[in-house]
Amino acid sequence: MNTEQSKNPLHGVTLETVVVKLVEHYGWDELAKRININCFKSDPSVKSSLKFLRKTPWAREQVEHLYLSTFASQSEVKN
Repeated sequence: MNTEQSKNPLHGVTLETVVVKLVEHYGWDELAKRININCFKSDPSVKSSLKFLRKTPWAREQVEHLYLSTFASQSEVKN
């Protein structure tokens, strides 16, 4: 097993799971306040957010960071 991946807390967690859990936890409005990107503000959907985040590394990093800081102390990170 790749040691780098085994240490990565997001290993095995899809981007879709990250977005869905953040939306469930914060809602679109609060998510847009925390991460100022249009895909969370203007007619947001999981599909449009995934499309944008897959093309935009800096935005994806912010979303992943928020996910980890939100759920790090919970077992939900791996689910």
